Amino acid sequence: MSGSTPPGSSADQVLARLGALHPKRIDLSLGRLNRLLSALGNPEKKLPPVIHVAGTNGKGSTVAFLRAMLEAASRRVHAYTSPHLVRFHERIRLAGKIVSDEALASALEETERANAGEEITFFEITTAAALLLFSRKEADVLLLEVGLGGRLDATNVIERPLATVVTPVSIDHTEYLGPMIADIAGEKAGIFKRGSPAVIARQEEPALAVLERAARKAGAPLFVSGEQWHAHEEGGRLVYSDEQALLDLPRPRLFGRHQIDNAGTAVATLRAIPSLGIPPGAIEAGLQKADWPARMQNLSGGKLAAMLPQGAELWLDGGHNAAGADAVASAVGEMEERVPRPLVLIAGMLVTKSAGDFLARFSGIARYAFGVSPPGEASRPASEIVTAANNAGIEAAEANGFLEALGRVKDLNLPAPPRVLITGSLYLAGEVLAANETPPS
Repeated sequence: MSGSTPPGSSADQVLARLGALHPKRIDLSLGRLNRLLSALGNPEKKLPPVIHVAGTNGKGSTVAFLRAMLEAASRRVHAYTSPHLVRFHERIRLAGKIVSDEALASALEETERANAGEEITFFEITTAAALLLFSRKEADVLLLEVGLGGRLDATNVIERPLATVVTPVSIDHTEYLGPMIADIAGEKAGIFKRGSPAVIARQEEPALAVLERAARKAGAPLFVSGEQWHAHEEGGRLVYSDEQALLDLPRPRLFGRHQIDNAGTAVATLRAIPSLGIPPGAIEAGLQKADWPARMQNLSGGKLAAMLPQGAELWLDGGHNAAGADAVASAVGEMEERVPRPLVLIAGMLVTKSAGDFLARFSGIARYAFGVSPPGEASRPASEIVTAANNAGIEAAEANGFLEALGRVKDLNLPAPPRVLITGSLYLAGEVLAANETPPS
């Protein structure tokens, strides 16, 4: 399908059209994208210096920390992340600002014409449009987040990145990446490039062994958590050390103990690229300014908190796999240590995710759960969420959407104002942020 967009149409209309170019939503390959990039004049060869980030959990938070630190050092930063929460435009930041509708529509139309109706996945063609935009606006760094896997991901067209990063690897997307954590790590390791530092976050041993072996084979200098660098919390501070320095830093603004690791990975990445010259003061400022919506986000502002009993808290996290649930449950436990409150979950998940594995992490923590069905064709029925919660020993009931669930919290007869957590799906998180009228900005 080709041709330009009719006058007055928006990027959203072009995006809707591009979704019909390939029968599969995910089809990992680089051949189609390389063809299209060639037709566009190879924008991937004209980009600002790239930091390429892969991993199962923590990619987005790590990118958020990197962006905040770089911007605190007065660097102009492009960023490419996925998926979006409320609107596609969030995926593309040009010199710090979400791409405008006009600029995005123009790039998508140009990319559509160059594709000339050939089969290509939605992620591939939109990645090509993003690379086109990044190649045409000056910046000091491009933060490029892998969509899925690494080796065959559409972002893996960068020949010599400043650095490559692999955040924690866990079991997810096994239908595309393989059944074992070693298989998945092997796919993530496909982004390593000769001469580019390979920054590796804390990993399970099978994943770490694969990543280290792949980096050595690729000729990528290793910068591994627990070996070349260390990050931990001490006295309410983030303590980072490597062979050159010891940094005593503030605890990250993003909440949860897992953010200590993500922040440490971001610090390690910048330390592995001395040519950027990012001073400790900018790292410190970035830790305090980083923002990443739907990751243990406190929705104290906006419309939704007013639906809860007086004194209640409302939190949002898009975690959707077992490792994500571990991180969220740990963060909730940390809050419970400070201010005890009964925890109420509002959970919705996709059929591709294990509701049982996810909700088992909240056994003994959650007082009650509402099962909802998030938007989209692949949504798991609310009844299955309830069954999974019951199997985890959590009393639960179905609700017709998160708004109904929020309205029913007051009827639970809890002993104190609750801590309500909406979780299980980024699709659900996006719907919540839109209803709260607090989309990413």
